[in-house]
Amino acid sequence: MSPLNNEQKQLLFDYCIGVTSQKETAEAKALISSNKEAAEIHSKLKAAIAPLDSLEPEPCPDELVEHTIWRVNKLADSSQRQLQQLLASEQTRNVATKSQLWWNLGKIAAAAAVILIVLGTWFAPLDFVRQKYRQQRCQMQMGGIFQGLSNYISDHDGQSPTVATIAGAPWWKVGDQGSENHSNTRHIYLLVKGGYVELSNFVCPGCKGEKPVKLNDSQIKANKDFPSRKYVTYSFQIRCSRTESGKLLCRKVLMADRNPLFEKLPKEFSRQFRLQLNRKLLTLNSINHNRRGQNVLSGDGHVEFLKTRFIGISEDAEDDIFTLQDTDIYQGCEVPSRETDFFLAP
Repeated sequence: MSPLNNEQKQLLFDYCIGVTSQKETAEAKALISSNKEAAEIHSKLKAAIAPLDSLEPEPCPDELVEHTIWRVNKLADSSQRQLQQLLASEQTRNVATKSQLWWNLGKIAAAAAVILIVLGTWFAPLDFVRQKYRQQRCQMQMGGIFQGLSNYISDHDGQSPTVATIAGAPWWKVGDQGSENHSNTRHIYLLVKGGYVELSNFVCPGCKGEKPVKLNDSQIKANKDFPSRKYVTYSFQIRCSRTESGKLLCRKVLMADRNPLFEKLPKEFSRQFRLQLNRKLLTLNSINHNRRGQNVLSGDGHVEFLKTRFIGISEDAEDDIFTLQDTDIYQGCEVPSRETDFFLAP
């Protein structure tokens, strides 16, 4: 059995810290199951980073990484000089019989100090890097969805994906494959059925929870909607058209990370849905990125991570993309009544 190369070792490390894509995860699992050396490395890495799992993640300021790198470099230079001076003085100093004991304690204390420095400066940036990585992957997926939407429109004489609906139809029943389903994701699923966007691209990399099972082409084409909410963790508001010149015209906001109002919906589609807003729901960011904010896709294809739910609609007015204006109670069938009301659901 040939030894692992650097790329394989890097793959194992990325897999252990949870930053691999779905494809890379499958490759890492296959490598671990088929290679003894890979299995040993994986076991040691998991044991080494196990303490991280017990830490509660906290919001991390964007400038912390730069400050941490500067701090680590400064501490490293200072610590190296101090250790060199200490070693030089210890080597030249006459010591008594018991000095070996104090020397061992000194080494232990020095090692403990280094560990404390590393722990104090590494945990927060590591969590920050993970979040940034998933945030950027999410942006790439949204960009891919926009490209697939543009290609669909180009192939269908300027028409955006649409399905038959009726006024007042519920938009929250994601996953219902019945003929009366009018969910807000059914028309988006046409991009998947037509091969314009991969099904996996509709699951945000930062979304926690049970991962969906991969479907084959026949299963994808047999469905009328996403199989369940596990397969789509974004919220949509897509109404596009093209002018005679072929320019794509869309509402200002096309999609974003999952709406925090509708994280918990009835599992039985026959049940009634009712939600009343409260102060907490009005302040929550999307769950996809640990409540730090949400990626938002605009009509021009631009994706931006916003730490607030509000976007500007004029010089002196903003709109909450996750709520309807002048609406406090939701039954899952409401629609915007103004062009400046950018409501993304579910």
